[in-house]
Amino acid sequence: MIDLPVIPANQVQRKPDWLRVKLPVGKEYAHVRSLVDTHKLHTICESGNCPNMGECWGAGTATFMILGNICTRSCSFCAVATGRPLAVDLDEPNRVATSVKLMQVKHCVITSVDRDDLKDGGSTIWAETINAIRKESPETTLETLLPDFKGNWENLKRVLAVRPEVVSHNLETVRRLTREVRIQAKYDRSLECLSHIAAEGLRTKSGIMLGLGETEEDVIEAMTDLRNAGVHILTLGQYLQPTRAHHPVIDWITPEQFIYYKQIGLNMGFRYVESGPLVRSSYHAEKHLFEFE
Repeated sequence: MIDLPVIPANQVQRKPDWLRVKLPVGKEYAHVRSLVDTHKLHTICESGNCPNMGECWGAGTATFMILGNICTRSCSFCAVATGRPLAVDLDEPNRVATSVKLMQVKHCVITSVDRDDLKDGGSTIWAETINAIRKESPETTLETLLPDFKGNWENLKRVLAVRPEVVSHNLETVRRLTREVRIQAKYDRSLECLSHIAAEGLRTKSGIMLGLGETEEDVIEAMTDLRNAGVHILTLGQYLQPTRAHHPVIDWITPEQFIYYKQIGLNMGFRYVESGPLVRSSYHAEKHLFEFE
């Protein structure tokens, strides 16, 4: 067991003013909202209460989660249920593709739970989902936020073979805190995963949550490791505690500190750095479709 800092029951951490979120508005948002409600479509944007939902939907970007909603891992930061997942839904690729077409999504982000219970890690459904979306919506671009497939790189290659426009795998936290925050993951395995993606000549992306107790030196070390792994796109955002049972927020990172990290990242050679308190993995995802030089 790993001891985590405990917030006293009578202590409520007040969020800083810079974490206030504007209500989603706009014609495009209203259109997507109507489609989601009418057709009972499922997006992580909604179920995860993402603070950027209105902005992303307005830009024609939406995020879907595949392979169920029960994860085989128990990361201390994540609100997704942990346990024994249900059987794979073989029709899921077609249903997701239909949702993308109905919502007229311009840039689609796909993510999934970890499926360490499956021999292929869920990679077959991953590839089939990408192909189904391309068949139904050939103009839609794709970003895949992948698990590490427990280091089985043949499973990773199955997804990379269908060439998503952007391929992402989140480091999530710094080396020193990985055993606390990502109990069944490995820092160096994530870096190796990202190196494999970059080696395939794909736009490679990763993200880190801040406020878990890391130091500035920890963050710069992680950024350096990601750049050395070939990552082109980096996201940095404030960690928010889903429930009291999850890892507590140790620090509120100021907007000025996020700007500072962004400049460091750009100086390191990252093509894009999205850095701010409300930044999440798919924030401004549609802007990350740069051309390789």
